[in-house]
Amino acid sequence: MTETTADYRVIIGDSRKMQELANNSVNLVVTSPPYPMVGIWDDFFREESAESYDEMHSYLSQTWKEVKRVLAPGGLACINIGDATRTKDGMFHLYPNHSRVIETFEHLGLVTLPYILWKKPTTKPRYKGKGAFLGSGFLPPNAYVTLDMEYILIFRKGSLRTFEPKDPKRYGSKFTKNERDEWFSQVWSVKGTRQTHGKLERRVAAFPEEIPRRLIRMFSIEDDLVLDPFLGSGTTLKAAMDLSRRFIGYEKLQDFSGIIQERMGHESERIVFRKQSVMEQVGSPLTA
Repeated sequence: MTETTADYRVIIGDSRKMQELANNSVNLVVTSPPYPMVGIWDDFFREESAESYDEMHSYLSQTWKEVKRVLAPGGLACINIGDATRTKDGMFHLYPNHSRVIETFEHLGLVTLPYILWKKPTTKPRYKGKGAFLGSGFLPPNAYVTLDMEYILIFRKGSLRTFEPKDPKRYGSKFTKNERDEWFSQVWSVKGTRQTHGKLERRVAAFPEEIPRRLIRMFSIEDDLVLDPFLGSGTTLKAAMDLSRRFIGYEKLQDFSGIIQERMGHESERIVFRKQSVMEQVGSPLTA
């Protein structure tokens, strides 16, 4: 693969309108959005209600529509998302984020594939800062099951991707039998990580690098273009660079560009950072 700085781009802008990307130009999407009914969204919408839950999914759906547009035929989208719980008017509710995302992608016409359940070994039930089960503890029937899984939803645009016989990049990207057996099982036990950067305190449930690393190996080949429309601190970017995939990511918060540069160290010299413009030049390396 011939690498240039244009192979890796970070757009400080809104992924609901990814004008920097041409139709059918992305091979794989890997992302972990700030999903509805977690703290970062509560701050944004100021309500803990079914109405704000619908608003938040409406917001995300605009990005999912763009994901459909930019995915190439046979391209895949992998969305890491968890469900959430809230108490409103004295009633305890489950907000099934994963099912709303599936409904949206089905409506957009993508094919829903078997999903992965990511079990976090370090997750413990907590209440008011202490380890506890919600409800009445040891007494039936009013306790609640703890959410200790997140979903990695997988969608394909159209039919299977096709390759020339003995395609060298495809064969050069193959995985081992042990990798195949572990990665293509439905339950993953991958240790979660906690953000240590002071500016990332709101995103305490960090996206461990092992997750995008596996997904990129499973569902792309060398030199493919990978997209993360909710880039955050750059975890998917780092995995893509390590695995010789091209990359473009979107992040709305300007502060994250410095955080990404700090995280990548000398590798940040290979990344182009730019603010989203009204018009993107036609024929850039990522849209060709």
